[in-house]
Amino acid sequence: MTDRATPPVVMLTGANGQLGWELQRRAKQEHFRLHAFERLALDITDAAAVNAMFDSVRADIIINAAAYTAVDRAEEEPERAYAINCDGAANLARAAHRHGATLIHVSTDFVFDGANGAPYKTDDEPRPQGVYGASKLAGETAVREIMLDKALIIRAAWVYSAHGSNFVKTILRLMENRDDLRVVDDQIGSPTWASGLANCIWQAFNRQLTGVYHWTDAGAASWYDFAVAIQEEALHLNILTKKIPIMPIPTFEYPTLAARPSYSVLDKSTTWRALNHAAPHWRVALRHMLNELAHA
Repeated sequence: MTDRATPPVVMLTGANGQLGWELQRRAKQEHFRLHAFERLALDITDAAAVNAMFDSVRADIIINAAAYTAVDRAEEEPERAYAINCDGAANLARAAHRHGATLIHVSTDFVFDGANGAPYKTDDEPRPQGVYGASKLAGETAVREIMLDKALIIRAAWVYSAHGSNFVKTILRLMENRDDLRVVDDQIGSPTWASGLANCIWQAFNRQLTGVYHWTDAGAASWYDFAVAIQEEALHLNILTKKIPIMPIPTFEYPTLAARPSYSVLDKSTTWRALNHAAPHWRVALRHMLNELAHA
């Protein structure tokens, strides 16, 4: 890690994504100097561009929040998914390693196949089912092989925010425009408000953690449970103007190009101990996010 006698320089990729946006909002920049780059400003799949930007910024820490997250589209364009999620991560890791910097890399619950039946620990064997998860696992592997013990990998799941596109905002739009809704009830995971994930990353940054950690909000839910909660909370906040029936359906009634893990709850106990901080229950976090959206 860098010497904290002088404010470290932090380089953030994926600045315009949900997590990148929340990281910037919650950055205490009196503690460091932050340089944030969105995709058009820095293409992480271009090794020469990464090296040139790194030489210009002279970062002590890189936070890689850039990712290809279109789970179904990844099945049709695997080269693009791997270019961003694996090659891009490797380019950042090589630049960081060459300059003695630290890399914080964000990964996903989709590295697991969902067959475990219990919350996944950080050292459980990954078995991704589709291109998205496989490309993210390849990125993890590249980061660990290049960075050795100078990288932090944080796996998250079901991320949403008031910024950008996500399940919460899609459900709100559908509830306004439809008379009923059918939502899968046999895929179980843990929603994650990007704000809490951003706070986790900054706390991990301050504590100079390395290794693999998991972070989501507390508790577990199906997509159906999540949708029901979204409607209840949004009605209470007058974000929605009507209540519609929500019907639970099995996965096979909602076919997708990519397979989803049926159970992808992550074990966060190691992270909570390391940070001395537990995440709130996912429904509490959802309420805070929707309140923020209502007053935007």
